[in-house]
This record gives sequence, C-alpha cells and structure tokens, in this order.
Amino acid sequence: MFFSLALGLLGGLGLFLYGMKQMSTGMQKAAGEKLHRILEILTANPYMATLTGIIVTVLVQSSSTTNVMAIGFASAGLMNLSQTVGTMLGANIGTTVTAQLISFDISVIIYPAIALGAYLNLFTSRGLHKAIGQAILGIGLLFLGLNAMSDAMIPLREYAPFVNMLARFGQTPVLGMLAGALFTAVIQSSSATAGVVIALTLQGIIDTPSSIAIVLGANIGTSITAAIASIGTNLTARRSVLAIVTVKVTGVILALIFFQPFLALVSLTGSSVTRQVANAHTIFNILNVLLFFPFLTPFLRQIQKLMPGEEIVVETGSKYLNPKAQKTTSLAISAARQELLRMAAIARGMLQDSVRIFVREERGIIGATRQKEELIDSLEKDITIFLTGISQKALSSQQSQTITALLHCSSDLERIGDHAHNIIHLAELKMDERLPFSEEACIELEQMHQLVDEMIEGAMEAFEKEDTALARKIIAKDHDVDSMERNLRKGHIERLNQKVCRPQSGVVFLDIISNLERVADHATNMAEVVTGDF
Repeated sequence: MFFSLALGLLGGLGLFLYGMKQMSTGMQKAAGEKLHRILEILTANPYMATLTGIIVTVLVQSSSTTNVMAIGFASAGLMNLSQTVGTMLGANIGTTVTAQLISFDISVIIYPAIALGAYLNLFTSRGLHKAIGQAILGIGLLFLGLNAMSDAMIPLREYAPFVNMLARFGQTPVLGMLAGALFTAVIQSSSATAGVVIALTLQGIIDTPSSIAIVLGANIGTSITAAIASIGTNLTARRSVLAIVTVKVTGVILALIFFQPFLALVSLTGSSVTRQVANAHTIFNILNVLLFFPFLTPFLRQIQKLMPGEEIVVETGSKYLNPKAQKTTSLAISAARQELLRMAAIARGMLQDSVRIFVREERGIIGATRQKEELIDSLEKDITIFLTGISQKALSSQQSQTITALLHCSSDLERIGDHAHNIIHLAELKMDERLPFSEEACIELEQMHQLVDEMIEGAMEAFEKEDTALARKIIAKDHDVDSMERNLRKGHIERLNQKVCRPQSGVVFLDIISNLERVADHATNMAEVVTGDF
C-alpha cells in the first residue's frame, strides 16, 4: 500500500510542480520584458514597490521569480533597500493567489484546459498565443496533479499513525510550522506546500489548526529561494534577504503566539477547511505587511546596523542629461561627457562581473550583471537622442566634431556591454555543459582581462582629463592585447592538438579571448576620441 501511495503522491506532486512551472513560464513570456520595466519604474517608494510586487507576482504566479528579479536589480545597484524589501513583501501577498485558485473545486476544467493549452502551445505560430497556451496547459496540469495527490492520499484516512501525527500539529502548532518550513525548503514552493495541504483537506485527513500551522511554516521555507539568489550579490541584496527572512520569522512567531485568535479569524472567512487554508495563507501575509509597514524605516535601519557597509545604488536612466543644459551647447557637451563616464564605469563593471562569472562560476550574479547591460543600452539611446538634439543647433566646426566623437564613444561603450554579455553566455554554456577548463586557461583569461581592464580604466581617465599623452599610451597597449590574443590562441590550439583540452572547451576559450580583444579595440576607440584620431 505504502509504495503505491508514495508513487501516487510523488507523481501528483511532480505534475503539480511542473504545471505551476509551465503556468509561470507562460505568463512571463506573455508579459515579456515589460515585467523588468515594471519593477524598474514602479518601485519609487516602499508602498509602490509592495503594490508592484503583488502585481508582478500575480502575473507570473511565482514569488521566487519576483524575488530573484528584485535581488537582481538590487545587486546591480538599480534598487535600494526599501524598494527591494517592499517588492519582496508584495511578492509574499501575490503568491497566495495560487493557493486561492486551487482551493476552489474546478476539476471539471482540467482536461479542457490541457486540451486547449496543448493546442495553442503546439499548433499556433504566434509567440503570444503559444505563451498563453503554455500558461493554460500549466493550469490544467496543476489541477490534475492536485487531484492525483488527493486520490493517492485516500488510504491515509484509515492509517492511524499518520492521522495522529497531523493531529499533533494542531495541538502543537510549532511542530506543524517546522514540518511546513522543511517541506517548503526542499521543494522551493510555498504554493506547492499549500497544494499538498489542500489535497489532504479534500480527503478530510487534516483539520484546520494542523493545516494552518503547516502553511505558516511554508512562509519561512520559501525564503530559502531568495537566500540562494543572494549568494555572491552585493550588500543591498543581502540586506534585503535578511530583512525579508526576519519579517517572515517574526510574523510566524506572532501568529503562533496568537494562534487561537488567528484561527478564529480564519474560521470566519470560509465554511470548508480547504477555503480556510487558502484564506489563512493570504490573511497572514497581508497582516504581516500591515504590521511591519509603520515600522519599516526604523526596521531597515536596524538591518543596516546588523550588516554595516555602504549601499551602492546606480541611478536608472540618465543622471546628467538635463534638458535645460541643451540650451547652452558647452554645458550640454559637458553633461554628455559626464554621462559617458558613468556609462563607461557601468560597462567596465559589467565586464569584470562577466569574467568573474566565467572563472568562478558564480551564477548568483548573472541576473544582476544582465541588468547592467539593459541600463547601458538605455543610456546609449538617451545619449544619442541628447546629442542629436544639440547637433540641430548652429555649431562651430569644433563643437560638431566633438559631438560626433561623443556619439562614437557612446556606441563603443554599448558594444563593450554586448561583449560582456557574450562572455556571460559562454559562462552559462561552460556551467550547463560542465566543460572542463584547466587552471592555466583560467589564469590566462584573467591576465588578458586585467590588461583590457587597465585599458578601459586608462581610457576613462584620459577622457575625463582630456589627457592626450595618456590616451596615446592606451592606444599603444592595443598592440599588447593583440599580441597576447595571438599567443593565447596559438598556445590553446597546441593544447587542443595534444588533446589536453576538449574541443568544445577550446571553442569557448577562443571565443572569450576574441571578445576581450574586441573590448580592447573599443577602449582604444575611446582613447582616440581624446587624441582626435577617431
């Protein structure tokens, strides 16, 4: 009996998780890159950030996705601590919609949803229709998994030890909370934990106190995803995770202290245990947000004291391109130069991160690094529009030449971001395919990157100080990079011929040194803007 029960339960859970994943992925595809823009634009203060977190999480049906995006923005310096924490608090509320959805008995739509979703996903050509189909298919599979779990648990109604254990969760809620936290930490989804609990309630195996204790624990267990995503990120991201974990743990402790009044409140919201479980999940998270919001500022100060350091925030959009400056050509050119220096610093940081991801295999900072590329692309467009607006005025030949040079510089910096993105893609290929790289090869890549990084740093300094002598030194270094690239290529081909290195690893290595060599070319172009040889 237990073997078939376990197979049925695990199979149903697998269908549930897969369905939820498909639903989330489909909704994300349907929404497109707008989700990133929503998070970037609509998180100006903690209140808006919380509302935005709710909306985005309802759209993608995954608090983990919203949290990872928020942590990525924080790690890239695009969101501060209060914005990130506000977004993650909102995600906690938004994710309870899944539990609300599965608490209703809509099993009649399971097979129609699977049929319609499969048709749209497999037999339509438009990307939006395929994404919607994937989401609908996910919903059908989610409910099919829920039904499978419920059916598999029927024999447990007669198994006294299991029923007695669940009863103890109601009598001693701490035990239920710990069980819920552990289970959720393993499967990485509070919605899935709620699904298992609801499947138990459908068979009348678990009562309201026990089920709510488990769901409370799920709120702690789900924070593990955010903690994993913060590994290797900056101070703001780590502070955000500490804050959200503290909020959840404190909220659960208070709920356990006032467990009976909480149960009484939940019992008023629905007549069935299934509905009460879903409502408890939602009510807990709403009350938790309402409880902490009045004290959010002093609370975040305490978090900053626990994790001291300087919070680095990169302003989104342009910082120096004030439209008023366009009225005076000299001021406008100065503003554009300042914005280009800022763009160069971001591009340099992105390249440093990309090489770090490749050599150290730090997946945790990939999302944050890609956010920098989006910012670089945005700045390139803003600078181009700003400089084009200036060029429509009556200009001296020198001013016209300067604006042309700055436009070239903006394009070169955007290309550096593209090459850094290429390196990230190669790093993912290396990690996904588990391609072996010798210590010697990694050292060679770091040495070449160091030389290229020195060129970018020198080009920025020469550009800022208009130092032509320094600019010429940077231009001369391009020959050193070209020579290093040829030597590394030759040495690596020899390793391939000696079968010391795998061919696929060799291709990746050669692609990276090629990208670094092109970055050096763009740094040289920036230096040539200073010398006037562009």
